[in-house]
Amino acid sequence: MFRLNFKIAFRNLWKNKGYAFINILGLSIGMMSCILIFIFIRHQLSFDSGYKNEDRIYRFVTDWKYNSFEDHSQGIPVPLPDAARNEFAAFEKVAPITKSNGVVRIKDEYGKDIVKMSKEVYYTEPDFFDIFDIAWISGKPKEAIKAPNTVVLSESTAKLFFGTAEKAMGKSIFLGRKTILKVTGVFKDLPGNSSFTLNIVVSNANNPNKKWAAWDSVSSNIECYVLLKAGVSLSDLDQPLQQFNDKYYKRKNIAGNQTNALQALKDIHFSDRYGNFAERTVTKKEIYGLAIIGLFLILTACINFINLATAQAINRSKEVGVRKVMGSKRKQLVLQFLTETFCITFLALLIACVLTEFALPQMEQLFKARMSFSLLEHPVIFVFLLLLVALVSLLAGFYPALVMSGFSPALAIKNKVTVNSGSLSLRKVLVVVQFSITIILVISTLIILQQMKYIREKPLGFNKEAVAMIYVPGDSLSMGKFDTFKERALRIPGVKMLSFGQKAPLSMDMQTTNFSYNGKENKDFELRLYAADEDYFKLFELKFVAGKAFRKSDTISGYVVNQTFLKKINVLKPEDVLGKIIDQNGRKAAIVGVLKDFNDQSLQQSISPLAIYSEKDNYYRIAVKIDGKQVLNTMEKVENLWNSTFPEQVYHAQFIDDAIHGYYENERVMGILFRVFAGVIIFISFIGLFGLISFVASQRTKEVAIRKVLGASTLEVVKMLNSSFLIMVFIANLLAWPLAYLFVSKWLSGFAYRTEISIWPFVLAMLTSMLLTLITVSIRSYKAAVTNTIDALKYE
Repeated sequence: MFRLNFKIAFRNLWKNKGYAFINILGLSIGMMSCILIFIFIRHQLSFDSGYKNEDRIYRFVTDWKYNSFEDHSQGIPVPLPDAARNEFAAFEKVAPITKSNGVVRIKDEYGKDIVKMSKEVYYTEPDFFDIFDIAWISGKPKEAIKAPNTVVLSESTAKLFFGTAEKAMGKSIFLGRKTILKVTGVFKDLPGNSSFTLNIVVSNANNPNKKWAAWDSVSSNIECYVLLKAGVSLSDLDQPLQQFNDKYYKRKNIAGNQTNALQALKDIHFSDRYGNFAERTVTKKEIYGLAIIGLFLILTACINFINLATAQAINRSKEVGVRKVMGSKRKQLVLQFLTETFCITFLALLIACVLTEFALPQMEQLFKARMSFSLLEHPVIFVFLLLLVALVSLLAGFYPALVMSGFSPALAIKNKVTVNSGSLSLRKVLVVVQFSITIILVISTLIILQQMKYIREKPLGFNKEAVAMIYVPGDSLSMGKFDTFKERALRIPGVKMLSFGQKAPLSMDMQTTNFSYNGKENKDFELRLYAADEDYFKLFELKFVAGKAFRKSDTISGYVVNQTFLKKINVLKPEDVLGKIIDQNGRKAAIVGVLKDFNDQSLQQSISPLAIYSEKDNYYRIAVKIDGKQVLNTMEKVENLWNSTFPEQVYHAQFIDDAIHGYYENERVMGILFRVFAGVIIFISFIGLFGLISFVASQRTKEVAIRKVLGASTLEVVKMLNSSFLIMVFIANLLAWPLAYLFVSKWLSGFAYRTEISIWPFVLAMLTSMLLTLITVSIRSYKAAVTNTIDALKYE
């Protein structure tokens, strides 16, 4: 029976090759898009999974709540881990981990550097490898980094440094100028779907920050993970956490109502509030958004199928009538038509899998992550493909099967079956739904691109053109060379200006602190701090509204604040703050200048209250202003000078423009996705529309011929065939506009600075959809209108 059904199904597909091609093409592209989206979502949901005790692993996070300001950090105070071991009986293991950067060198037997590079270095304790059961190649996890001056490497790093993992054991690594570390273990590389990027892990005994005792000093580079005892739930820790926060923060009168909380390992990758060491996050909102787009894509393809299948129902009425007369029951006919749908869907799936293999490298490049389409490696993908075929077969085939199997045998054999008005209305509803989805995506794409253009072009309040930020070492020996380097660099042709500082004016590297203003402690907000020299303001063309820059000094000689600082402390006139004293962490000095506000973070955030001061010990970057016509040649000479001045270090430079563009990577990816998927849905919708008008035109061939005989012109015939489709697309626009407005308003709310939602994206989407509909329908309508009337009527 099934064999016969399949044979009939393929015969019918071959008989209606044009409509089968449209259905298979639409479904295959829609299914390819769904498969790609599923692969991406599966990859994201797999982050930080696979550990033995993953449901019991948590990390401490830190929160602040001022009267009018909240802040959050993945970091913790340095003394927290030791305190947590003493205060929480529910913790089985506690392990701090600190992320740092250092110059790593491997020397040959003659003392010559054979490897010299700047690498991420992590400091932790043996308990970390008890919490995370990472596979080891050599060494003992509990002993490897117990002693000072020991280090363990990932497998790939061991091969990079020493050729093989086995050769790495017992060898020495030079970290910085003086520290020599012995390799005591090699562990397997962590997978790409990890919130860690562990390659070099050093004993915490060598951690330069391990002696910090301040509870109000928090760095995002210091995290703490805990393993709960079996049977302990997070709710069991509510009261102990409250007591802990009270003891170490409230009683010590730590500013900002500082508290610690626990965050589950499975939530880390999806938290844009706290972040992670890998600096890769994706919010659940973004995942849900992509899932909805995938549903829209497959729904659009299914609507195509339903419309074409119900439109062709009349052509198969005799087949249905004969089958019923010969004894076929309705459920058998439904099964036959569902078999045909399954054949189309299965063929579409095979094509979709081939297209996915071609598209996957581009997707990996877009998301900068390795994603696998291996059914053996990830059996859940195979399950998804089976469910996709089953869902599409039922969604696309069930209603047409019911319609065609319900024809009356007597009317069907006489070829007098008509698709009733209810079915016709449903087909119109489906066309409207399909185009509403298309128009929503078109409008969303236009506004996302408009926002990205706004981000690129909005004045930031400082000059970022042709400015490179170059890393400089902060040790005392290197700082003694700063003045010499600056003097020699300014002699290089193409170097206009040079300034030492902590960071660029716009930077996501945050350092905030509580402070006192004019002798009164502030409890409303935290102050963001920069350290920079006196040339910083001129180089970046920052505008003063009152006062001036501080005088040249290696230590603090005054503060320069911004207008937002004035607003926060309720001062109207900039001149009124000049001479007032700011005291933060013992750095006490007068305000000497007020800057016009500039964007110090991405446009997703508001401008921070800011204070800039001079302090040579905190200069980590050199800002170099370069002649735009001599960039490559000048940067090469600057690099040579840097290498000769700091021979023990590793040169690293980045243009500010490149750094700023990197802050909007998620939005850039979102824009590309919307463009691609909007294009896919437009393509699917209009090939379906072409197929539908082709069938309608062929069904109305005799009507068209009669109208022409009675005097109708070609233009009038084309207008008649076009009008109903244009009306449906117009209605789809009216329905799509409010839904699109709600979506883009929600998306834009994530930006503190955003473009206004104007009418033109909505109008452009309408005009585009109407025009494409007119062109698509007119091509087929014109062909029907110019058909020879004699050929159309001779069999009447």
